[in-house]
Amino acid sequence: MALKLNIIIGSTRPGRVGPLVASWAKEEATQHGKFDVELVDLAAFSLPLLDEASHPKAQQYANEPTRRWSASVASADAFLFVTPEYDYFAPAALVNAVQTLMPEWFYKTAGVVSYGGISGGLRSAQVLRQLLGNLNVHALPQVIPVPNFSQFIGDDGVFGPNQPMKDGINDLLDELHKWAVALKTLRPAEAREDELLLQGA
Repeated sequence: MALKLNIIIGSTRPGRVGPLVASWAKEEATQHGKFDVELVDLAAFSLPLLDEASHPKAQQYANEPTRRWSASVASADAFLFVTPEYDYFAPAALVNAVQTLMPEWFYKTAGVVSYGGISGGLRSAQVLRQLLGNLNVHALPQVIPVPNFSQFIGDDGVFGPNQPMKDGINDLLDELHKWAVALKTLRPAEAREDELLLQGA
């Protein structure tokens, strides 16, 4: 069974371009061929701000949005975050989504595609990678930045990357797969069984 990659749209704002960039990332990941790929829209979960009474380590979730988000994260072996940069930082909704859970993230790997102005969202990617590292996620140092992102969106509303972006995401997917294979062996058997249960297997 192929490893599963969740591509997470990290912006929830109306008018966001994250879905356009993420759709391209999904196409590339599907063509890459080493993962089962799922596009995950954070906005679809409507996660409140840290509203669970129990610490996330306990996984005793009382609220349906948290349970759905937990199942989504637990189902994946690797993640590719597509994130903008707000005020030189990662979006608050994305930070909240990461901090809502804990064991579901452990011993998995993640990459980042960031977009923004002239910096390409790299400051957002950096703080997101640090946060993920604090949750035992191996966040890859390679980041795919999209600077001045509007220049890559055509009149048809489709994101059109340049060649370095295409080459970069394929290299990133190769690295994600290597780390996902290795890190899966570190997750305890009971955690892997819990993942299957959450997936309805």
